[in-house]
Amino acid sequence: MAHHAPRPPSHRTTQVARNTTVPRPRWSRFTTTLATLAAAAVVLTGGPTAAHADPSVAEIERQIDQDWNKLEPLIEQHNATRIDLAAKRRQADALGKRIAPLQRRVDQAMNQVSGLAVQAYKGENVSTVNALLGSRSPSQVVEQLGLLDRFASRQQREVREVAQLRDELAATKAPLDEMVAQLTRTEAQLAARKKQINTEIDRLQKLRLTVYGNGGGGKLRPAPCPAGYPGGPAGTAVKFACAQIGKLYVWGAAGPNNYDCSGLTMAAWAKAGVSLPHNARQQRQVTDRVSRADLRPGDLVFYYSDLHHVGMYVGDGWVVHASQAGKPITMKRVDDGPVNSYGRPG
Repeated sequence: MAHHAPRPPSHRTTQVARNTTVPRPRWSRFTTTLATLAAAAVVLTGGPTAAHADPSVAEIERQIDQDWNKLEPLIEQHNATRIDLAAKRRQADALGKRIAPLQRRVDQAMNQVSGLAVQAYKGENVSTVNALLGSRSPSQVVEQLGLLDRFASRQQREVREVAQLRDELAATKAPLDEMVAQLTRTEAQLAARKKQINTEIDRLQKLRLTVYGNGGGGKLRPAPCPAGYPGGPAGTAVKFACAQIGKLYVWGAAGPNNYDCSGLTMAAWAKAGVSLPHNARQQRQVTDRVSRADLRPGDLVFYYSDLHHVGMYVGDGWVVHASQAGKPITMKRVDDGPVNSYGRPG
């Protein structure tokens, strides 16, 4: 008789209904932005950088680039928030300055009304009217009372108009005050996320320097490239130039697989949205002159009296350059060669 293996128990009874709908909360524009950035930050810091204990320079560089790409949008959002916050604070302060004198006018008028009420209660107005009736002709009394009535009506109208303007300005200021409070909270939260990601980048940078110190960078990349991670267009240009290390020099080439010296610097700054000519001497003509003491990553270093060679400064005394035909793009010390001058694109 054939024996059949027992059938596994049915899983029907273990299934859980998933058709329960949970209402989605309403998010503001700022809260949505923060939620997206927060998720990125959690992913960023949620685990170890590399799968093994001895990451290579390339792996660390790749992780830093990923982290930096998370940080830059955060920085831009933080900058935009600060600008919005400053503008809204100025508007709220300006409205506050307009409301203050209006409030004083209303308070003054109300004090006058209160004073008249007190006098009427004490009977002073009645005695004043009796004096008028006793000392003047009926026509003069009627005329005087008409003037008083018109004055009172005008005063009441002015008080109403001032109070209405005050209330309108206050109504305009109220949402501004709320926006200022919301932007202030957003600014603090963005600053916290920025600090978190910066801490992670600093940790990776220390690991990166350790690997370079152990000779992990190789002879073409003997030092961290770039030395740090500058933001803005210069940061984009210098990271692009560093990424080309190892590609061969080819005369007249400007990428993507080969470069000559000015082709490399031109392509790097083009990546940052800055146009440069494909010629070292002409690049010197269109860049702002800077001193050696003021050199920043992304600046150009021009060599020889005839300006026939250019490299890009990457920080800590190093440049990246395409040197000559048949040789790969590499790093060298900034003073390794007769320096002519320094220029800053952008």
